[in-house]
Amino acid sequence: MQYKHSRNKVFLINYHLIWCPKRRKKVLVGDIKIRLEQIINEVAKEKNVEILALEIMPDHLHLFVSSHPNILIHNLIKAFKGRSSNLLRKEYPELLKLPSLWTHSYFVSTAGNVSSETIKEYIQEQNTQ
Repeated sequence: MQYKHSRNKVFLINYHLIWCPKRRKKVLVGDIKIRLEQIINEVAKEKNVEILALEIMPDHLHLFVSSHPNILIHNLIKAFKGRSSNLLRKEYPELLKLPSLWTHSYFVSTAGNVSSETIKEYIQEQNTQ
């Protein structure tokens, strides 16, 4: 991980994020999984956030991002969850059976330079378990 620079800042801010569908339903599969990944990439690009690792499991997802200090993490999560819920529920009517796509809760942890590789490996190994 490299420190990033702006005009008056030097920073390295990495977040490990996890959230899951309502009732932990295993709906993040097939075309829904592919579309979710596209949406997450679109939001990250718009917010100028770098995706370091992403693993979508049937009943939850892990996202490891590098962010700018001006971006509030709860707003970033709201953007990811809000946009994906809105678009996926429009495009895949079977998701309307859930009262909402995502639970209100999420996990967030900061990661420094030392543990970033460990988190990336953990996320990438999720599909092998």
